[in-house]
Parts: sequence; C-alpha cells; structure tokens
Amino acid sequence: MSLEEAITQCLTTDLSPDFIEVDNESHLHSSGKGGNSHFKVTVVSDAFNGLSLVARHRKVQQVVAPVTGGVVHALGIHTYTPDEWKQRGYEIPESPTCAGSKHS
Repeated sequence: MSLEEAITQCLTTDLSPDFIEVDNESHLHSSGKGGNSHFKVTVVSDAFNGLSLVARHRKVQQVVAPVTGGVVHALGIHTYTPDEWKQRGYEIPESPTCAGSKHS
C-alpha cells in the first residue's frame, strides 16, 4: 500500500468523509518524483461540525500520524463540513508553488 493510500484509509476509517482526496505533491518539490514528502489532503466530513480550523487540522494530524510520522515533510490540510464544501462550489484549493521546486 502506498503512503497516499494509507493516509486515505486512516482518514476514511476515522472521519467517514463525504469526500476525500489525498494528493502526493512531492514531485512539485525538491524531493522530486517518487518522493513521499509533500501531501495535500482535502476532507469533507460531518466530524468537523462545530470545530475550529485549528481543531480540525489537529484531528487530521492525529489520525494520520501513525502512517506519516517521520516521513512526511509537509501536509497541506483542507477541511470542510458538507455545507462549507457546497458553498465553495466543491472546489479543491490550489497548492502554492514551492520555492525549492525543480518545477517552478
């Protein structure tokens, strides 16, 4: 199982998301293609209702820690309730370009 799949499995099991997308963006950074250093996670779940943005991010980090600890350099986290997701038009935010990227 790839790290991307392991992250997806952890989040799916713990958060029962309406939508989830885990992108390995390592190829956009200095680690290059085939790396497991940079990931972007977009999760839509009722589990985020009533939680602050910080609490949501902590929840995601705690859920994925068993599979990302010591391996992942950066984890971009985008969390939404189903209503927030609908309000944003079901659109995943773009990732910023990395200053150390070989592809910038």
